[in-house]
Amino acid sequence: MEQRGGRGRPHRTAVLAAAVVILFFASVLLGSYTVTIPDFFTIVFNHLTGGKKIPGASFIVMENKLPRAVIGTLIGIAFGLAGALFQAILRNPLASPDVIGISSGASAAAVVAIVVFGASGAAVSGAALAGALAVAVLIYAISRGNRGPGRGTAAGNRLVLAGVGTAAALQAVVSFLMTRADIRTAADALVWLNGSLNSANWDRAGILFLALAALLPATGLVAGPLRILELGDDAAAGLGVRVNTARLALVVVAVALAAVATAAAGPVSFVAFLAGPTARRYTGKASLPASAMVGALIVLAADYFAANLAPFLLGGTVLPVGVVTGALGAPFLLWLLVTANRKDA
Repeated sequence: MEQRGGRGRPHRTAVLAAAVVILFFASVLLGSYTVTIPDFFTIVFNHLTGGKKIPGASFIVMENKLPRAVIGTLIGIAFGLAGALFQAILRNPLASPDVIGISSGASAAAVVAIVVFGASGAAVSGAALAGALAVAVLIYAISRGNRGPGRGTAAGNRLVLAGVGTAAALQAVVSFLMTRADIRTAADALVWLNGSLNSANWDRAGILFLALAALLPATGLVAGPLRILELGDDAAAGLGVRVNTARLALVVVAVALAAVATAAAGPVSFVAFLAGPTARRYTGKASLPASAMVGALIVLAADYFAANLAPFLLGGTVLPVGVVTGALGAPFLLWLLVTANRKDA
């Protein structure tokens, strides 16, 4: 979904895509353990063909760096698209999975699985996915309460408010469970709650890839009426759009994108919130492809800092990627607001 108008804007989206590719390979080749480009291709080729492995390097690349970069890219794309869709559907810059409760639903379900049932690995991811979907159904049902005139806009506002309230309640549940857990279990839950790529593996990458292989085409199919919906429900209906059906389809896809990304790496904060506005300011228009690329850039850059630079600054501590995005997201958001005010003045 691209808004018409502006010269050179498709080129800017291509620049973002090229930056994602460059940062992807930088994440794999550089850092605390560097790999030359010839060695990288040799390692990958030998891994695929069963050839001779390079001691140490093959394991680091194929079992740590490469799956970490793949998952980081995929969740960045998913969060970026989810945030841009929510913000466009609801015509509200605060409407992102972080704010309206989707991430909180995943977090609460995952913490229940970890603390109460002692779950780990895929079971935690499955619980997070189920929690995100359940909360999405709940807040959408609440937002459908208004049946009067202008119900579409009212429903959007109600969805945001219901999401904020639900997120607050779920955060209280998480806090309660964390106080009841032993230190080891609480530490495991805390790492997941901050959003982390430290446990990235090929199984998780494969599941995420298959999910996005279905969701990305679905996004393209349902995004057609998105620009018309931004004109308002009455205008969209006058132009022949089935408003409620189109909005429901968009919400379902956006929730699914946020849910699978959160299930793969935890609630990586601020990525969905910032991807859309940042892409809009760079390209000069609302763009789903640009938002997806910005989301991937944010995650890859934050993870590179967390895994390779933070240990030098913090005495060897490897931070979860969500700590970096959370720490940098708030001041960056303030910068966006200041520059927007200057532009409007």
